[in-house]
Amino acid sequence: MNKKYLYILITYIAMQLSVFIGVPLVGFAGIFLFHIDPSKMDILATGIWVVFSFVVGLIIVLLILRKAEPQTRVEKVEPMPIKSSIIWAIGGIFIAFVAQMIGVLIETAIGIKPGSENTENIMNLIKSVPLVVLASSILGPILEEIVFRKVIFGFFYNRFPFWVAALLSSLIFALAHFDPMHIILYSAMGFTFAFLYVKTKRIIVPIISHMMMNTIVTVVQFNYMNNQAGIYEMVHGWIGGFFR
Repeated sequence: MNKKYLYILITYIAMQLSVFIGVPLVGFAGIFLFHIDPSKMDILATGIWVVFSFVVGLIIVLLILRKAEPQTRVEKVEPMPIKSSIIWAIGGIFIAFVAQMIGVLIETAIGIKPGSENTENIMNLIKSVPLVVLASSILGPILEEIVFRKVIFGFFYNRFPFWVAALLSSLIFALAHFDPMHIILYSAMGFTFAFLYVKTKRIIVPIISHMMMNTIVTVVQFNYMNNQAGIYEMVHGWIGGFFR
């Protein structure tokens, strides 16, 4: 793997692990410097660090990519025209919905209940610290598409056919969310975004589809989760493959 792409992977992993140091530090500062109630500071510290680490991580990744030469089969091919790419970016939202629905149906058929504890925790965090939606709906999708599609999928695609590369990278994408019960759902989403990337040869296309999907699901869930139990369960199942 190219060194710059390896640096991107290291940056992403460090960003994820930084929570174990950053959250306690922010919590300590809030309690002892600003005299915030400890019970409130626990949630606030997590939200603050999530947004901060995602911003810093994305800045570093973009700086690394700024001077990176094309390294994968996808990058070395002429990209789809902008107008057609926009259509695929919008259409990708619906393709992603269908992929999630299929994933939910398969999981339900084998006895896995819809919904994700990881997703529920993130939605609760957004309720407490609304700024976290910036990380879940914008920063997160950008980082994940660069890491899991541009870098990891691209690495496998240099060596294997599309289906193999998409499957391997999607499984890694699923495992990275630490929710093994919903590995089918996460993999379905990873496969969809890999398809959009190869189809258009533009990483911005799956990024846009991913961002819009997260945003739509967040808005729908906040509108219905308190008074529409049936819709809540459906959306709660859909959302499982997106947030980290």
